[in-house]
Amino acid sequence: MDILRRIADYRAREEQLMWEGTFAEYLEIVRKNPHVAQTAHSRVYNMVKHAGIEHNEDGSRTYNFFSKEIYGLDRAIEKLVEEYFHSAAMRLDVRKRILLLMGPVSGGKSTLVTMLKRGLEQFSRTEEGAVYAIKGCPMQEDPLHLVPHDLRPDIEKELGIKIEGNLSPYNQMRLETEYGGRLEDMPIERILFSEAKRKGIGTFSPSDPKSQDIADLTGSIDFSTITKYGSESDPRAYRFDGELNKANRGLMEFQEMLKCDEKFLWNLLSLTQEGNFKAGRFALISADELIVAHTNESEYKTFISNKKNEALQSRIIVMRVPYNLRVSDEEKIYDKLIKQSDLGHVHIAPHALRAAAIFSIMTRLKDSKKQGVDLLKKLRLYDGGAVEGFKESDIKELQNEFIDEGMSGIDPRYVINRISSALIRRDTECINALDILRALKDGLDQTATVSKEEKERYLTFINIARKEYDELAKKEVQKAFVYSYEESAKTLMDNYLDNVESYCNKSKVRDPITGEEMEADEKLMRSIEEQIGISENAKKAFREEILIRISAYARKGKRFDYNSHERLREAIEKKLFADLKDVVKITTSSKTPDEMQLKKVNEVTARLIDGHGYCPICANELLRYVGSLLNR
Repeated sequence: MDILRRIADYRAREEQLMWEGTFAEYLEIVRKNPHVAQTAHSRVYNMVKHAGIEHNEDGSRTYNFFSKEIYGLDRAIEKLVEEYFHSAAMRLDVRKRILLLMGPVSGGKSTLVTMLKRGLEQFSRTEEGAVYAIKGCPMQEDPLHLVPHDLRPDIEKELGIKIEGNLSPYNQMRLETEYGGRLEDMPIERILFSEAKRKGIGTFSPSDPKSQDIADLTGSIDFSTITKYGSESDPRAYRFDGELNKANRGLMEFQEMLKCDEKFLWNLLSLTQEGNFKAGRFALISADELIVAHTNESEYKTFISNKKNEALQSRIIVMRVPYNLRVSDEEKIYDKLIKQSDLGHVHIAPHALRAAAIFSIMTRLKDSKKQGVDLLKKLRLYDGGAVEGFKESDIKELQNEFIDEGMSGIDPRYVINRISSALIRRDTECINALDILRALKDGLDQTATVSKEEKERYLTFINIARKEYDELAKKEVQKAFVYSYEESAKTLMDNYLDNVESYCNKSKVRDPITGEEMEADEKLMRSIEEQIGISENAKKAFREEILIRISAYARKGKRFDYNSHERLREAIEKKLFADLKDVVKITTSSKTPDEMQLKKVNEVTARLIDGHGYCPICANELLRYVGSLLNR
């Protein structure tokens, strides 16, 4: 019964949004809220802006409207919103262009369009996104079209709005025959966008050119009514039910536009440039809508190579939608796709999706010409990780090095398909990184589109992802063996920093317990520095660099902590692990553990389950795997 009550509440809310009145009453609404007279492009931009915009430290923007569904496309989305939606909302010439999203398969193009369509449905139900139309109009026409052209300049000035477009033939006839030309009596209603009801949102998908009719776009004559109305040019004898008609005031998705027959695209020339299109035996019909199309790179190249398409090409704005290039965001994509599938109940071990993401991202990256940058360093920099010797400006330089980076490589759905394969093969409720990497490797043999050279390259990336996972696995077990890992790391780092300060300043170190003053502990410092290959000759420069970094943090009012220096953190972790290595090795590798070892294994397993997201199956598999790694 609770479900039925919710349905009733929803229906009641929808009914409360309804409004009907005359054109005279509508003008009062416009006078109080001029934003109701916004264009389709303005409505889309305001919808995105209404959801919130976050300004990041590097000067970029994050749009909350997209952030819950789309991951790793921040730069592409920022360009889309600012260069197209924002400019179009300000009535610049950009709004007279078709928006063409170009990118690889499963890159997020369809998701972007779907979000815009669903967003418009919801936004039209808010006060900021309210849409009013002439009641009974199949094209939900803008009521302001009723205003005669001679009166528009004064009314625009008085109401602070801009009126564009001509009254459609259908409403022109209604105004004259039903209301005697008294436009103030013309009925107006509030409408709610709905793709299902074909109101304000349309979708056109090309089919066989031989069977597809232009009426799918512009509507058609209703021959059954010709005898009643006497003429094909009578608007009442015409069905205004094409996608361009139904998407008026909102958005039309043109799926695979470049696969479409040329004659279907001719209608878009006038619509984009002049804001009208030809239908039947009528004058040009005004339409205000955002047309979003999508295609892949190869089809676009074929399209622009054809000289016949030059007129339409000049009316298209191309926005690249590449694959995501951040590992952490790629994990979110996999997680979302898994939850949408029937695999949602399956437990996936920590770092398993990360291993798959490392492989996928590496297939999408291009080798940089910048000295000292390999694909793995590039991957870490893109993911927000600190890489010694590289700054924020280096990341932007790398991102701008190739305009087509991310336009090729392994797509997310391939990875999800291979995860499904791994689950079926293992017949278990839990899979780990090794299962997924093995499935990805096997899948390369079954993919006909991957060349021999690409396959060899991809196998190299799988090996790199495996090595990265090995390091993560060791650290995970290491953390589980140390009861308070973070505290131990912090203590060791603080001890190291005290000695470094003493060494650089040629001062003494005070023992925190006895209060005794001692020389800097060279043995301790070297035991940590050697973990990352700092030579005897390089130790002084490294220690001085650490002190400079601490001073820089202090000047900015920040605290230098365990994560402030990538190489020092790595050294601390390796030192901790080195101290524990024998204990971990003996405990995880023993085939016949004694009572103490068994107790330790149970404690570590419990810690992995309670604090690190493992289940009993993958926790035990991790311990066995790390044990085998340490015995190599």
